[in-house]
Amino acid sequence: MASPTPKPRSLEGKVAIVTGASRGIGQAIAFDLASRGAKVTITYSSDRSAQSTSELIFKIETSANSKAIGVQCNLQDPSATKKIVDATIEAFGPSIDILVNNAAVISDKKIEDVSPEHFDEVFHLNVRAPLLMLQATLPHLRRPGRIINISSVGARAGFPGTGTYSASKAALEGYTRNWAAELGGDGTTVNAVNPGPVESEMLDQVSPEIVEPQKKATPVGQRVGTAEEVAEIVGFLAEGRSSWVSGQCLSASGGYAMY
Repeated sequence: MASPTPKPRSLEGKVAIVTGASRGIGQAIAFDLASRGAKVTITYSSDRSAQSTSELIFKIETSANSKAIGVQCNLQDPSATKKIVDATIEAFGPSIDILVNNAAVISDKKIEDVSPEHFDEVFHLNVRAPLLMLQATLPHLRRPGRIINISSVGARAGFPGTGTYSASKAALEGYTRNWAAELGGDGTTVNAVNPGPVESEMLDQVSPEIVEPQKKATPVGQRVGTAEEVAEIVGFLAEGRSSWVSGQCLSASGGYAMY
């Protein structure tokens, strides 16, 4: 992670859940929210992520002067969402203010190689898990709440070999707009952030034949973005000053995806 920039404590007293936050964009989001004063629950899936999660929690408590807990779970398992919410309430009290659905798996398979099992794996984590997380959070959501889904430029741009991933992110955008319409009566907002290529372990799984043309087609610097640049946008959407922004899918791609 890049050196933190001091931020106003605009989320002091708020409680946030960030799924898949042990690395990459999720890690940057968790730290950014904590830097704004939020207490943060970080979910991670594997034993190998435990160390990076512990390091992030230490950094949040020392550098960001906030509180954080880690919850290991498999979001492919429908029961994981209750575990996450229960742990959050036990640690931080009865209310949750912010939910960031970040956990995802990327698909890099050609059409003929997509099996039903692979399709289910991608959609269960990228689409079903955000729905179940929202369902588990809603009874405890302090209104007006902030729901933020992490999508991808792939939701609206086609790349060879990533059709299942792109379809799952397009579905998540559909949920974003419909949830915004359904939950907005009390001021709750629902938005998505669509990163372009971002320096991360996930990006390392994508073929250079896909990434390099994207870099060249990015007007801002002809480069990939950083996780911190995406986190800044999520932080704004989590704040009270974003109260008139809802149902939007905001591209964070350096101008690569102008839609």
